[in-house]
Formats: sequence, structure tokens, C-alpha cells
Amino acid sequence: MTAFRQSAGMRGFAAGLRVAAAALLVGTMLAACTGEQFQKGYILPPGALEQIPIGASQDQVLIVMGTPSTVATLSGEVFYYISQRSERKVAFMQQQVVDQRVIAIYFDKNRTVQRIANYGLQDGKIFDFISRTTPTSGQEMSYLTPIFKLLSPR
Repeated sequence: MTAFRQSAGMRGFAAGLRVAAAALLVGTMLAACTGEQFQKGYILPPGALEQIPIGASQDQVLIVMGTPSTVATLSGEVFYYISQRSERKVAFMQQQVVDQRVIAIYFDKNRTVQRIANYGLQDGKIFDFISRTTPTSGQEMSYLTPIFKLLSPR
């Protein structure tokens, strides 16, 4: 009778161990599916823009903000500080852009700050940081383009 009680006790222990292992496995699988956030590009230091008044020198901008992401020199010089924040809800899904910031600091001929602009995601297209290209209008194909190509006479 004692051997039977021990055997039943061991079965209960083994069953509990299996339940705990299954719970651990399910918990690990669910943890692997949690979302992620990604920050690309320039990270704006707190209070940095307040330290750059209109009329500040280009050197002062470089000291406060650091090296710009890119510089344009077409009509006067412009420093661009570009950042993008994206997230992935589940580990195996595509990233979606949540926020995009482009801080543009415009300089006059004397290399002093003329104006500062802060553009967001709503102000333009999503910028591809990997290939460093922005799609131009007319180059993108819509889902109807292949249908029209099939229907058009050659």
C-alpha cells in the first residue's frame, strides 16, 4: 500500500512539473512576440532648440546640435537634423513609422540663423533612411498600372 501511495504522489509531482513546463514554454513564446520600438537618425537633446536664437552663428548651432544629418546649399545653407521612430506591434510583422522629425535650420549669407523649421510626419512623405532615397511622384506604380498596361494597345 505504501508503494502505491508513493507512486501516486510521484505522478502528481510529474503532472505538476509538466504543467509548469508548459506554462513556461507558452510564456516564452508570448514574450518573443512582443512589439519593439526603433529610433533612427538624430536624437534631439532636451532644450537644444531653445539655445539657438534667430541670429545665432553657424558655429553655435554646431556646438549645440552637433553635426547635421545632411546639408543643403542651393539657396543659402540649410542644416537638416532627421529622425524617425517606428514600431513593430508583433515581432514578425513589418515596422510602421510612428513619428518622423526633420529640423531644418536656415542660414543667411552671413552664416547666421535666419529661421528654424520643425517638420513632422504629416508634412511630407516617409523618408527611407536605409537607401537614403525618397520616392518621386510619377515613379511609383499604383495597383492599377499593370491592368492598364495589359489593356492598352501595343
